[in-house]
Amino acid sequence: MRRTRKHFNDPAQTKLVGITWQPLQHPFRLHACDVIRFDGRLGRVIRVNDCAAVIIMNRPVRVFKTLFDKPVRFQPPPALFRISPQSQVEILNPGRK
Repeated sequence: MRRTRKHFNDPAQTKLVGITWQPLQHPFRLHACDVIRFDGRLGRVIRVNDCAAVIIMNRPVRVFKTLFDKPVRFQPPPALFRISPQSQVEILNPGRK
């Protein structure tokens, strides 16, 4: 069984010649390598796509005493989290390309 393609030509319909669409040069507010202030702390934008900007932020040094009264300090690994690429956060390095 062979299907035939039906063409519906309406003489009242105007023909679409072409659509010219140019994407924006920088469609997002945040860019990779931006330094931002988020919740009073500094963070760096790792990457940005259409749905999220990935931020890396250092965690504070943890200091506590053990059961034997010995002080211990260690630096936890940095935190990664995602925010909107259009977020209204303070960008500290506005001189980008």
